[in-house]
Amino acid sequence: MTASLDDLLADYPEPVDATAQQVREAAAGRRRVLIVLDDDPTGTQSVADLPVLTDWSVESMVWALQQECPAVYVMTNSRSVDPEVAAERNREVARAAFAAADRTGREVDFVSRSDSTMRGHFPLEPNVLADCISERGAGEVDGIVIVPAFPAAGRITVGGVHYAGAMASGFTPVGETEFARDATFGYTKSRLAEWVEEKSGGQIPADRVIEIGLAELRTDLTGVVARLRQARNRQPIVVDIVDESDLSQFSLALQGAEDAGSRFLYRVAPPFPRARIGQDPRPPLERDELHAIRAGGLAENSVGGLVMVGSHVKQTTDQLAELRARRHPVELEIDVRTVLGEGRDSHLTEVVDQAVQALAEGNVVVRTSRTLVTGSDAADSLRLARLVSDAVVEVSRRVLAGYPPRFVVAKGGITSSDVAARGLSIARAFVRGPMLPGIVSLWEPVDGPARGIPYIVFAGNVGDAQGLADVVDKLSE
Repeated sequence: MTASLDDLLADYPEPVDATAQQVREAAAGRRRVLIVLDDDPTGTQSVADLPVLTDWSVESMVWALQQECPAVYVMTNSRSVDPEVAAERNREVARAAFAAADRTGREVDFVSRSDSTMRGHFPLEPNVLADCISERGAGEVDGIVIVPAFPAAGRITVGGVHYAGAMASGFTPVGETEFARDATFGYTKSRLAEWVEEKSGGQIPADRVIEIGLAELRTDLTGVVARLRQARNRQPIVVDIVDESDLSQFSLALQGAEDAGSRFLYRVAPPFPRARIGQDPRPPLERDELHAIRAGGLAENSVGGLVMVGSHVKQTTDQLAELRARRHPVELEIDVRTVLGEGRDSHLTEVVDQAVQALAEGNVVVRTSRTLVTGSDAADSLRLARLVSDAVVEVSRRVLAGYPPRFVVAKGGITSSDVAARGLSIARAFVRGPMLPGIVSLWEPVDGPARGIPYIVFAGNVGDAQGLADVVDKLSE
């Protein structure tokens, strides 16, 4: 069932005038840094000028905290691994963050950043982080705040139900979309409280979830603070969010509850960390800013850019078709069935050789074949996805060595994480801002073989049909 935004909001009050500046002022004087454990790099698309790590050693964490920024992003890529590996990565990051905090005199809290369409290891990851906080002797977590809303990408929560859509086409309960049919992280519920019960296997009943409605959020900030203060023993908290002011208003309520002694963990979509630290939305990067990033870099004089496409959702396929029609890039395919068979090595070598040759003359798209190959169950599907991702990583690494591209765009969450960390060996970077309004982030690698090459993290499930072509246009000028 699809509904217009006007119909969804017909019975609700208008947004309040809550701002990022108010959030900054409310948190003034605190030395807290939010450590954002991002289960794929697409979480950075809502923020700007913050450090990003794909290596969570204590030394890298110290470097990040020394940048004196209010948040640090750590790319765990946990959505691509088994639950046991995801749990261990969360533990490693938390322990490294605490060790770095001791060295730098900072206070750290944790954000478990996840997909705005509610895919990922939940409730596993926030529970692991809560355990680490308890083991540290830093107190107990009262509430786990769940905010999948991402208004700029068409993800909103109204009446406790999470929706995916757009102003033009309307909004559909997320449990009825293709995202809910994910082979590894599928679900059926759209009401967030029921989704919590479903994903916890019934261990957390829906009636234990604190639900904060849109009318309450927009008219009774004191009441929202009081409700947040009631949370105990990692109690899930969900909230209606429709626009940026709702995020700021909720951040003010959280600040009030924390100032009164509550402790929260956050399981959230991309824009929440920005709202929580009081960072104003940054306008899309301009061409002169892109040129400044490339100046003096390893590919300053390169001609063509590289677009790596791993996502299979319909939005990506539509965007790829528009890029093809508008710019006519050289297009190469990593055939998934060949990669999973005996002809893998020779096939990848052929793709790399053709890409290196073509980049000297213009842009190149390297995409996985569009037929999605799934396994016998969720675990097997994840195993096959990792094998395909390994092939994408190898191609990007070898292409970088053969002809450093003018830019690299990675399409898809897991694809963008693997290409960054393993393909381009980006260990430390800064996210500089979005390429499109509110979405699609640019990283500036600060060291390694991709230094100075703009790296674009483009989620599979965001942007309109023109989005990918628009980004490539700007990067190519």
